[in-house]
Amino acid sequence: QVHLVESGGGLVQAGESLRLSCLASTSIFSFDTMGWYRQAPGKQRELVAAITRGGSTNYADSVKGRFTISRDNAKNTVYLQMNTLKPEDTAVYYCNAPVRGGSYWGQGTQVTVSS
Repeated sequence: QVHLVESGGGLVQAGESLRLSCLASTSIFSFDTMGWYRQAPGKQRELVAAITRGGSTNYADSVKGRFTISRDNAKNTVYLQMNTLKPEDTAVYYCNAPVRGGSYWGQGTQVTVSS
């Protein structure tokens, strides 16, 4: 069983920054891709950013240029640097590691951006 633990969420004002961390209980090198999703109240969970084992990244259009995903294989950690936060970024952010037949998910961390 793999455990993903997110941290770094909080309450910030619009325009400020946060860095989320996702610590895995196993080597993240074993995952082809890892990603960050978010879910706002009343909305579906959506992909925010993903990074492959080789370091290729992709982002939701709404966060391009503001968010950066990165990984530190030695620390088994994936990060999401979020800059210039907006109220519409308010959501629970989840770390995800897809595997054959399913996915591992973290418990989520709340990000709240006030205007």
